[in-house]
Amino acid sequence: MRRPHNAMFNQNAFKLGLFSPNCSGGMAVTTVPERWDASWENNLRLAQLADAAGIEFLLPIARWAGYGGATDFQGDSLETITWAAGLLAHTQRISVFATAHAAFLHPLMAAKQFATIDHLAGGRFGLNIVCGWNQPEYEMFGLTLPADHATRYRYGQEWWDIIRQVWENPGSADWDGEFFKLKGARCSPRPHGHTLPPVMNAGSSSEGREFAARNCDFLFTVMIDPERGKADVAHIQALARARYQRELAVFTTTYVVCRPTRREAEEYHHHYAVTHADGPAVERLMQLQGLHAQSFPPAMIDALRVQFAGGHGVYPLVGDPDFVAEEIARIHQAGYAGATLAFVDYAAELPYFVAEVLPRLVARGLRSA
Repeated sequence: MRRPHNAMFNQNAFKLGLFSPNCSGGMAVTTVPERWDASWENNLRLAQLADAAGIEFLLPIARWAGYGGATDFQGDSLETITWAAGLLAHTQRISVFATAHAAFLHPLMAAKQFATIDHLAGGRFGLNIVCGWNQPEYEMFGLTLPADHATRYRYGQEWWDIIRQVWENPGSADWDGEFFKLKGARCSPRPHGHTLPPVMNAGSSSEGREFAARNCDFLFTVMIDPERGKADVAHIQALARARYQRELAVFTTTYVVCRPTRREAEEYHHHYAVTHADGPAVERLMQLQGLHAQSFPPAMIDALRVQFAGGHGVYPLVGDPDFVAEEIARIHQAGYAGATLAFVDYAAELPYFVAEVLPRLVARGLRSA
């Protein structure tokens, strides 16, 4: 049952969210002094700006260690579950997600925490499930990252099945699974209105997409460009319908540099993502994601470095308001139901985006006024 008071299920044809403001640097791997300071005060101010503007959601990255370099990119981060609780207590309409690593959090503890936050927020809580990829963070917890995706997603599936069981069934029950042996498992209170919160997963592997098709309302996937993304969206949605008789909305991720002229936007993009890129952190990030110079042509690696410095390697929206709005319209036409946004300085740049780009999206019928 979909929740009438959760913004993720509103009538806007294209949903918008802010990604990674809980982490220092946000998504921009740069040394410029105005890069994002992920303090609580800044996050609260940003959340209230986004709430007033009608942005649908806030999505954090669960980060436990930074990527080094001069800035230790994402080295400072606010823990996502408590972050979500705090922001939901100080906003009115926006949906706020917690990003949970299944391997780092016992499912019964998670079920109780999430249900508590959901009551605090009147049903505006959302859950982003991560099944694991960052080996150094696993090592911090004294855990071994399974080498194969299949094991990670089997663990994540069992973790989520337990949470659903204690949420959907009053009383207690035992659990005898591959990874968990539980006696008298229960959770009270159950989530707000005895309905599930919106659930998302980010994945590009076949196992990740299968997990989303089976369990999630939303799948986030990286988009190379809207034209190639169109076939990707169609394939993902066909999988969800054929195997699980479910509708799955596909979202992508972007970073935004929007200025009065396209030249100004491109010059600033070059300034922070090329001239003042945090090179060692960019290299570390690309290495962890398997993007090695020996595996790709040099020109492609150079372009990827700029895109990773610009916004963690996601799709760039760099231009004037007309260009940015047109690019978002292209993404929607490719079948995507929404996108995340990131800025070098979220709180300083979001108001211009709201004032100039959102009205253009309203004019295109993608959002209500």
